[in-house]
Amino acid sequence: MGKRILSVDDSTSIRQLVQFTLEKEGYEVVSAVDGRDAIQKAKGKHADMVITDLNMPNVDGIELIRSLRSDPDYRFTPIVMLTTESALEKKDAGKNAGATGWIVKPFKPEQLIAVVKRLIG
Repeated sequence: MGKRILSVDDSTSIRQLVQFTLEKEGYEVVSAVDGRDAIQKAKGKHADMVITDLNMPNVDGIELIRSLRSDPDYRFTPIVMLTTESALEKKDAGKNAGATGWIVKPFKPEQLIAVVKRLIG
């Protein structure tokens, strides 16, 4: 398998779309249902990249990013927000937490692939 990507979203359909899109390109995808689940899975096996929603139960995307950035293994790992939020203050909060990039839903699969290839090859 190729590089590992941790995909975090409380929407089953989005998780499936991200997984299908990226696995077709040769990436290994580990899915998490919220930030809490993602933190556990991130500790189990290092991911080369994280793609996360913003609005999720338990631990949201901003808290997830802060948690990952405090872990030396994830200090420089690309983290992209994939969310319906497009407000500047939300983007600023994501950037301040340590987000590498931002994709607004709905997204085109080729857009996601282009971002992933640009960030991790």
